[in-house]
Amino acid sequence: MLAGSRLRARWQRWMAARHEAREDVTLDHRTVYILPTGAGWMLAATLLVLLVASINYQLNLGYLLTFLLAGSALAAMHVGHANLRGLRLRLGPSPRCFAGAAAPLVVALGEADGRARWALAVRTVQAPEGWAYADVPAQGQASVELAWTPAQRGRQTPPLVIVQSLFPLGSFRVWTVWQPLRPVLVYPAPEPAAPPLPHPDTEPFSDLARSTRAMALSEEFHGLRPWRPSDGLRGVAWKKFARSGELLTRDASGAASAPLWLDLVQTGLRDREAALSRLCAWVLAADRLGLRYGLRLGELRLAPDRGAAHCDACLSALALYPREPGA
Repeated sequence: MLAGSRLRARWQRWMAARHEAREDVTLDHRTVYILPTGAGWMLAATLLVLLVASINYQLNLGYLLTFLLAGSALAAMHVGHANLRGLRLRLGPSPRCFAGAAAPLVVALGEADGRARWALAVRTVQAPEGWAYADVPAQGQASVELAWTPAQRGRQTPPLVIVQSLFPLGSFRVWTVWQPLRPVLVYPAPEPAAPPLPHPDTEPFSDLARSTRAMALSEEFHGLRPWRPSDGLRGVAWKKFARSGELLTRDASGAASAPLWLDLVQTGLRDREAALSRLCAWVLAADRLGLRYGLRLGELRLAPDRGAAHCDACLSALALYPREPGA
């Protein structure tokens, strides 16, 4: 097992050094490899036995069958190689990606030669069993989502991508390796059980005060109004409902006059990565609640706002925040 892992790692390093990282790539004869599969080697052995038997017993039908199968195998080799040659690969737009969590890596497959591409299998070197399959129509495109788990936040280089095909007979494996050039921005891993959002206060406060104010955040930070069927259940004040039996919902408009500021001091954590993880969880929570919130990171100030674009800007700032020396 250890020797196999070392050989696999050496092979991956060799392939990465051989293939220059590119934004997109169009496959040609220099980047497409072909070898017989196990079934292909068995077919070759069968053809050899048929040929020897036909020569030994002077079987004309044996000659016919041998050369017919050999011709089919040669035709399959050329068709399989042409199935990948001319294929265009590029990274597609990827959804939010968090460190330590499985994230889809979108690979777009394009074709411009007027030939359909069949039975394409795509995976990353990190996921030996994570094959994704696609057919590309003539003059068309297709996309696949590959399994990828980035280990750290920041701009991360995607892993090597392997594209292969056994088309048409399964007797030859045709494959290529591509190293995407464009880095993927990986956000910090959100803290799994983060404390409630801090009170909208510009000054840091003690842990006890933070806990007390956070407990009351759902009622103080939001106005409450009678629930309407169009509101859904996400904003329902369940504690109020448990006490009074009255179904009320949080009114995010009540937060407009008191925007929430988030910074490293409010997390109460000394470890930078843990603090960024908590801030990430808070940003996601504030976005889900539709709050106006701002972010302070060192000299960076993101003014209070709401919406998906503001959330992505805050998460990007957290992802790109400098690491501690020696980390």
